[in-house]
Amino acid sequence: MIQRRRAPTTRLRRLAMELRQLREHSGLSREQIAEATEINRATLYRIETAQAKPQARTLRALLDVYGVPENRRNELVAILKAAGEESWLQGASDLPDQYATYIAFEQEAKGVLNYESLFFPGLLQTEAYARTAIPGGAPELPVDEVESRVAARMARQAPRNPPPIISVIIDEAVLHRRVGGPKIMREQLQRLLDDSRQPHITIQVIPFEAGVHPGMHGAFVILQQDSHDVVYIEARTTDLFLEGDNDVRGYNLMFKQLRAVAASPEETRNLVARVLANIK
Repeated sequence: MIQRRRAPTTRLRRLAMELRQLREHSGLSREQIAEATEINRATLYRIETAQAKPQARTLRALLDVYGVPENRRNELVAILKAAGEESWLQGASDLPDQYATYIAFEQEAKGVLNYESLFFPGLLQTEAYARTAIPGGAPELPVDEVESRVAARMARQAPRNPPPIISVIIDEAVLHRRVGGPKIMREQLQRLLDDSRQPHITIQVIPFEAGVHPGMHGAFVILQQDSHDVVYIEARTTDLFLEGDNDVRGYNLMFKQLRAVAASPEETRNLVARVLANIK
């Protein structure tokens, strides 16, 4: 009987992506890294695709070549030490690698800054909303993959201790777009009101009256890690993970600007309540 290869753990996926990005930012090819470190090129490929867990000395050799500063080095070494720990994500091996990598970052984040222009944020979605939104946005997905993504979205919402500080800004259009029928939208809007009263969650809506604003270019998430931030942008064919200083600084500034034009949390609750009351 052929045994299916075990899915990589959450932390191993994250470590693989971090090492791949470090190499790409260095401008060096796998061939050049292999020559500099005497790490087999095939082994390097397997490490960067989470098919193999690097040994500690291999990781140190790579970090030396990439010139990784001490605080980031310590974080990556800690990820390696914990890379064997299993999580619910291992049971969702059919998730796209980039989505699984995003979840890995999200699970480690101490803070999440999320701007959405089309959908309610995944961390705040009801199961019924997610079950409608996922295939609606990607009609080509087979049923089993839709179910896997719905399950993953619900698992992402599991309580953590301490919980991450979540700050959400959404365009008012999200409140009015009928994803599913009235029942689904009523449940989702009530969920938003309930979540807005949680001490670790801040929700703001940018009202239509605000006019043009920086978020009209599209949604993004800033995942605040212990030593650095990661910006995530979801696209149709490929997702982007941005860690460069200029990118992170620019998106943090944009989120600050969006906060300034958005309604206050209390005004937002009033707006959501009005929309909820008008759903027939």
